[in-house]
Amino acid sequence: MLEDILLFVIVGFVAQMVDGAIGMAYGLTATSVLLSMSVPPAMASASVHAAEMFTTGASGFAHWRAGNVIPRLVLRLAVPGVLGGVVGAYVLTDLPVAYMKPVVSTYLAVMGAIILGRALRPPPPPPDKPPRVTLLGFGGGFLDAIGGGGWGPLVTSTLIGRGNVPRTSIGSTNAAEFFVTTAITAVFVATIGLDLWPVILGLVLGGVLAAPLAALVTKKLPDRPLMIIVGVVIMLLSLRNLTIQLGLG
Repeated sequence: MLEDILLFVIVGFVAQMVDGAIGMAYGLTATSVLLSMSVPPAMASASVHAAEMFTTGASGFAHWRAGNVIPRLVLRLAVPGVLGGVVGAYVLTDLPVAYMKPVVSTYLAVMGAIILGRALRPPPPPPDKPPRVTLLGFGGGFLDAIGGGGWGPLVTSTLIGRGNVPRTSIGSTNAAEFFVTTAITAVFVATIGLDLWPVILGLVLGGVLAAPLAALVTKKLPDRPLMIIVGVVIMLLSLRNLTIQLGLG
């Protein structure tokens, strides 16, 4: 039991350091690890989101203290994000496990490729007008619930890709994610419950420990090399899971 908790403390710490620094990949990293341990997709997503209630709260507060949060943007992302997350959680719990495993692994591999692509593309020019984020928030919440992660890669990458300031895009996305994660977790608790408490506890402890440090290094860390590493790791983990699930490995 203690060894399991310590393992996921490390996973949670590393995942939150990455997520807090570049605004993405906590859920994708943790979910990819759980799927590689043969945890069903719905249970993996439920466990990760239960942990993220604490880590995103700590991360959002740390970013607010660091001046990285725009409250109006948080609201515009959070409201549709909550709606999309609730719909996605219900969809995930209603579909057969055997069907969802390869679907989720494929989705995670695509998200890894998106992270890698964002890292390799040159920065875009600043936008001429404020971005519309309603559909972005809904899609981010829906995919986050389905895949156990994806809010950051979709929302943060899109905001930065449109030319918004990376610091406030990352901080605001992290703050909005708390509300989305809480709604998704509530749906999972009401439908399938939460059983993997050693996993949840380890992810929470590691993530909460890393959140303040991650917020401080956001302004200084060169994010491109880290995004390349994260994208490649998620792709490799997901492709490995997919080959096993399809009986190819």
